[in-house]
Amino acid sequence: MHITNYIEYTLLHPSATERDIIELCLAAQKNNYYAVNINNYYVPLAKQLLSKTGVKVCTPIGFPLGAMSTASKVYEAKQALKDGVDEIEMVINQGLLKSKNYVSVLKDITDVKLAIGETPLKVIIEISELNKNEIIRICEICLDAKVDYIKTSSGFSKNGSTLTTVKIIKKTVRDHIKIAAFDGIEDYETAIKYLEAGADRVGINYGVELINKTRSKRNSKIFKQYIKTFKEEDTLKAENVAEKI
Repeated sequence: MHITNYIEYTLLHPSATERDIIELCLAAQKNNYYAVNINNYYVPLAKQLLSKTGVKVCTPIGFPLGAMSTASKVYEAKQALKDGVDEIEMVINQGLLKSKNYVSVLKDITDVKLAIGETPLKVIIEISELNKNEIIRICEICLDAKVDYIKTSSGFSKNGSTLTTVKIIKKTVRDHIKIAAFDGIEDYETAIKYLEAGADRVGINYGVELINKTRSKRNSKIFKQYIKTFKEEDTLKAENVAEKI
């Protein structure tokens, strides 16, 4: 299975340099990844580097805690649009959710969605901080807000995605909202498992290479067999030459 078109190549570390962003974009272009995910300061640079490619540029707002005002998130989102971003993701206000202030959580998300119009919106719910009932509730709120994606993690919490949670989200939103799984996905086989569980995108961190280990092992076995055969043929030729002498 070719999974490059499902990959968001991510670099959100606060110490990421311009050189890091350039290398991230070049790697995304080379591997034909779906998108790069970067802090919004670097959106103009990424857009310039990827302008002649099909790789999209995504940026988070209200990142990484989500506890700032809705007005701040709206302003940040509008500025990202001016800079040319293709997709926006926002971190929910977990405190409001845990306070059961669901109306304010809905308003927080809806105001950002209205501000960005047709631009896809991913909502980061930080699954490691929520129990099952809270996950289901925020999924229902996202359905009401008509967001495009639910993302499992910001990458800045104690744990990343789990297959069980992805299945819970999928069961709740069905095909009305897509799912982006992020954090803890560091090999090809794990990425496949998340896609099979219901994820539509998988995020991997800068520097991670999703190698198909099964294919690599098979190719290694074939190569070893080739070398063995080559050596046997070479030995046979040498013996034939020795007999003639």
